[in-house]
Amino acid sequence: MLDSFLVLSATKDPTAVERANLLNMAKLSIKGLIESALSFGRTLDSDYPPLQQFFVVMEHCLKHGLKVRKSFLSYNKTIWGPLELVEKLYPEAEEIGASVRDLPGLKTPLGRARAWLRLALMQKKMADYLRCLIIQRDLLSEFYEYHALMMEEEGAVIVGLLVGLNVIDANLCVKGEDLDSQVGVIDFSMYLKNEEDIGNKERNVQIAAILDQKNYVEELNRQLNSTVSSLHSRVDSLEKSNTKLIEELAIAKNNIIKLQEENHQLRSENKLILMKTQQHLEVTKVDVETELQTYKHSRQGLDEMYNEARRQLRDESQLRQDVENELAVQVSMKHEIELAMKLLEKDIHEKQDTLIGLRQQLEEVKAINIEMYQKLQGSEADLKEKNEITARLEEKTNKITAAMRQLEQRLQQAEKAQMDTEDEDKKYLQECQSKFDGLQKQISQKEKQLVQLETDLKIEKEWRQTLQEDLQKEKDTLSHLRNETQQIISLKKEFLHLQDENHQLKKIYHEQEQALQELGNKLSE
Repeated sequence: MLDSFLVLSATKDPTAVERANLLNMAKLSIKGLIESALSFGRTLDSDYPPLQQFFVVMEHCLKHGLKVRKSFLSYNKTIWGPLELVEKLYPEAEEIGASVRDLPGLKTPLGRARAWLRLALMQKKMADYLRCLIIQRDLLSEFYEYHALMMEEEGAVIVGLLVGLNVIDANLCVKGEDLDSQVGVIDFSMYLKNEEDIGNKERNVQIAAILDQKNYVEELNRQLNSTVSSLHSRVDSLEKSNTKLIEELAIAKNNIIKLQEENHQLRSENKLILMKTQQHLEVTKVDVETELQTYKHSRQGLDEMYNEARRQLRDESQLRQDVENELAVQVSMKHEIELAMKLLEKDIHEKQDTLIGLRQQLEEVKAINIEMYQKLQGSEADLKEKNEITARLEEKTNKITAAMRQLEQRLQQAEKAQMDTEDEDKKYLQECQSKFDGLQKQISQKEKQLVQLETDLKIEKEWRQTLQEDLQKEKDTLSHLRNETQQIISLKKEFLHLQDENHQLKKIYHEQEQALQELGNKLSE
């Protein structure tokens, strides 16, 4: 039976004869391994003879047409080079390469290649890995000759036959096995057929169908496990992003509370400034009244004192106008603060600067009041001195009566002039009082305007709060919609990826069916 599979014709090309012989041996070894594994009904160990012969045949197939590489000391001809190339072409093969390199007992490249083949069989991906190599013939040309089995059609046939090995469950111990010093010899006695084996074909076909279903279920289970793990990772990432967003919201709320507290403090400081200015105006009113009384009692130096009082009134009116202007500036600043919450820090700094300026102005007003008080004290001292001088003059008038008689006419004229000046002073005082009343009316009107502005500010604050709440709600809805859109996009991508995988699996399934049909046809032959 073995002679029917081996090609011994001398007329053909010897390399073609070698490829045909190796292909037939690979068919026999794969067929025998599948049949024996199905009849065995358990996971295969490394001591199982058909499995050992399968690895020997695969080693001979991979060595066929391998180029000899010259090293510094000797010639090197191993199959570890092309197998190591699988990592670059198939990313899932990186785990096998890393585990093979980490094995402590392997010292030669041949031992690493043998361990790689055993691990690929346990993973049930040997056909996938070798298919990647056969497709990339440009890269294989660096390791194999043009007439090698892996470069011709026979290599593709062997890879198609290896798909049937996914039915087998193998549990091989690679660590304790000496793979460097093994000698690969093919035992042809194992492939001689018996009549009993022919009668068990129907039972093996049924078992093969059951095992195919089992492998299909295992592959589905692997895909589901991978999707579940990816979903778990996505859920974890979403939870982390949610916690970050909650922390950012808490920080933003704390900042808003701090800004509200600072706004309340600034309002209280503005109220205190207004109270102080009102008290200062009342004090100035009392001072003006006392000064007017002193003007009535004093006859000499009225012009100077009146001019000083007039100047003081002008200065105080200017100060009041400055304070009102500063208050208007503060009101405008409040409007700007409420309209632009994003520029709170800059507005707060500006308010602090204005407060510092107001404090400086208050200190200047205090200094002016102290100067006024000092001037009043100086005027009182001048009045006392002038009273003393008048007493002395009266004594002199008693002594100099003759001179007074001569100056009576002059005194009468002076008295008339004094009367005229007194009338003018009374008229001027009346005008000052009328102006003062007008200023008081203006102050009351401005206070009413301030009250109206405060009510408008409150209304605008409430309106702004409602707008902010609506904006926050709209932002929340937008974020929710964005998250939903992102989830939909991710689901679409997953769906497309699953469709691609489904198409790939269908292709692989059709290829496996074709390979199994070929195996069935060849087994029937």
